[in-house]
Amino acid sequence: MIKVVGVRFRTAGKVYYFDPVKFNIKKGGHVIVETARGVEYGTVVGNVKEVADENVVQPLKPVLRIATTRDDEQEKTNKEKEKEAFKICLEKIQKHKLEMKLIDAEYTFDNNKVLFYFTADGRIDFRELVKDLAAVFKTRIELRQIGVRDETKIRGGIGICGRPLCCHTHLSEFVPVSIKMAKEQNLSLNPTKISGVCGRLMCCLKHEEETYEDLNRKLPNIGDYVTTEDGLKGEVHSVNVLRQLVKVVVNKDDEKEIHEFKVEQLRFKRKQKKEKADIAADKELKELEKLEKQEGKSKLDDN
Repeated sequence: MIKVVGVRFRTAGKVYYFDPVKFNIKKGGHVIVETARGVEYGTVVGNVKEVADENVVQPLKPVLRIATTRDDEQEKTNKEKEKEAFKICLEKIQKHKLEMKLIDAEYTFDNNKVLFYFTADGRIDFRELVKDLAAVFKTRIELRQIGVRDETKIRGGIGICGRPLCCHTHLSEFVPVSIKMAKEQNLSLNPTKISGVCGRLMCCLKHEEETYEDLNRKLPNIGDYVTTEDGLKGEVHSVNVLRQLVKVVVNKDDEKEIHEFKVEQLRFKRKQKKEKADIAADKELKELEKLEKQEGKSKLDDN
């Protein structure tokens, strides 16, 4: 086991580990560390803790110092400069008539590099743009193409749940999400209802996936034939996954009635063959999943 402290940087959602050395580092504070990009100002996301050696990327770099008042002022100054850099880059993009959407501008803490994040439908030839920007800022310029998920992560916003977006608040990195998760949770397969602000499947579908998988394993499928504890036989009409209740169409006194039972009150065997409805649903799933495969990000240039 090794002692580490987790640090997150403004536009990099992932949490990185550093050696706390002997500093009294607390959650929510700020520290100065050295990364592959140079010296950076980061936010501490948790108190010092111990983790297994295999979970740490070696060599573990040390925290240089706890951010001072001067460091805080430097970070504040950088943020002001980023606003001007964003404006200038936007003007240069319009000048070169490039089909790209500028998302954010970022100065490294030591001002050795200015990064510009953008989205675009395809590859962009921005060599002339980089030359123009380098002439203005007199420092290294990096243009980085990101995906729509990353754009939303940077910008933030409010989800349909009324809460701040998961990707902008607590998710350190994107987790794989699939249409099958929505189906498992009995959600509508309408893309507009299960997609987030970014237009991709909502990250929160992953949160309760394991719970729903476990609960669904205990339930019969809709259309299955079951036997109640009273000996009545019927067809499953609908299920309530969270309450573990099953509505069954039973024949009683030569009439069909719908009765609700706890799953423990039923005996059943799942069907092995897929019904036509299931086959049609699977076809729909494959079509919808194509949307997910289009997502991707790539770093196009590091000047």
